[in-house]
Amino acid sequence: MAWSNPRMQYSCMRRYRGPVKLVVLDWAGTVIDYGVCAPALTFSEIFKNEGVPISNEEARGPMGAHKRVHIQRVLENESVRGRWIQKYGSPPTEEDIDRMYANFVPMQLSVMKNYSTMIPGAVETVNQLREKGIKIGSTTGYTTPILDDLKPVAAQQGYVPDFYAAADMVPQARPCPYMVWLNAIKLDVHPIEAVVKVDDTVDGVKEGTSAGCWAVGVAKTGNYVGATEEEVAAMSQSELNRKLQRAYDTLIDSGAHYVIDSIVDLPDVIADINRRLAAGERP
Repeated sequence: MAWSNPRMQYSCMRRYRGPVKLVVLDWAGTVIDYGVCAPALTFSEIFKNEGVPISNEEARGPMGAHKRVHIQRVLENESVRGRWIQKYGSPPTEEDIDRMYANFVPMQLSVMKNYSTMIPGAVETVNQLREKGIKIGSTTGYTTPILDDLKPVAAQQGYVPDFYAAADMVPQARPCPYMVWLNAIKLDVHPIEAVVKVDDTVDGVKEGTSAGCWAVGVAKTGNYVGATEEEVAAMSQSELNRKLQRAYDTLIDSGAHYVIDSIVDLPDVIADINRRLAAGERP
């Protein structure tokens, strides 16, 4: 038997008014590998080896996704697809994608050794958050073998998240919410309003908004500026401003609640989210 209360004229909504409990951080471009150089270079090399060179922008376009999906999306790019057909006489197949992805993993492991320095201020910022009782989770477009190679390198530099989620640990990776939810489950954090996702890519931001949590985009150190710390320092102010504006616009358009230059700006954002939560706001 089912019963519905006919006298209910009002509905109530419970609102979380506590502080942020969990920050889920992306890896490349957010805490490590300033400019997201390792995967961009690897994708470029993979396509070059196939006889279909791609531009830096084409290599970076789908960044944040599972790396096999990334290859598939690059091949769906009209220009890249056209060049592939021109070379091979037919569109790329699933077998082509599988082969390229199989080549990607060992090449990424090799390239990553040169691009695994923590972003300035990342370790100190994480320590600040932990001092406030905030747990630190992580998600990535990398699969477990790549993440397992990266974890000890980060640990040597002082970065050890409380949980690691890789793209192959869930039914679907970004922009689906499962890795964020997995972090919340494993670290025993609820409600979802108490979680903040930080990422430098559109798919990573959407991962957060799809999960129902706060989403913070990272512009200057991330994929859409796409330059090392040294390259950024050598840029003219006008060029840097142009690249930053593009990065901010891209991340804002993806649905980010906030966009920051780098992770060092995150504590101020957390303070503002805490203020909004205390006032009864939700993501």
